[in-house]
Amino acid sequence: MNPDHTNDNAQPWWMQKSLHELDKEEWEALCDGCGKCCLHKIEDEDTGEIFYTRVACRLLDIPHCRCTQYGSRHMVVPECMQLEPGFEYFEWMPTTCAYRLRHENRPLPDWHPLVHGSPAKMHEEKHSVRHLAIPEATVHDPANFVLEETL
Repeated sequence: MNPDHTNDNAQPWWMQKSLHELDKEEWEALCDGCGKCCLHKIEDEDTGEIFYTRVACRLLDIPHCRCTQYGSRHMVVPECMQLEPGFEYFEWMPTTCAYRLRHENRPLPDWHPLVHGSPAKMHEEKHSVRHLAIPEATVHDPANFVLEETL
């Protein structure tokens, strides 16, 4: 995938198409690999507000911010969101998520690997979970690890 591929309006490919128009390769390339979607979330039943915790899914390789069983994650963790074309629950995704940003017709941030050229800036600026996530196996109650900041 050439991130510099542009049309006559000099827009990068990810701005040229809606999420529904992306092919599988483009869809996968849009993910920044931050791991935020792999953190346990808690929904306030009264307000519907979603809170992120520091607790990472048991399949997340925290230092690399990658799922260890990506291809079969839905079988291993049935509650894992199926973030694929047709996904509708963007309010459950981090505010910096490229899928959510594109759904909202907003640009990708300058630290996004497609914009910057590598994931290094994302990690350096702490936009990934590698600096804050803790393994699910070490936690009894994720509610004790709710994050103060919005992701």
